[in-house]
Amino acid sequence: MSTFMKRFFALAIIAGFGMGLAACETADGFGKDVEKLGDNIQEGAN
Repeated sequence: MSTFMKRFFALAIIAGFGMGLAACETADGFGKDVEKLGDNIQEGAN
């Protein structure tokens, strides 16, 4: 494997971890929104 390919894969892995951390933050916010929606639906059903 060439040096270029090794560097490319290393950069891709680092970028993937960075995006994964950013997605966790986004998923946390999305989870809170879904939970709030569920609470509103339950209140409407009662």
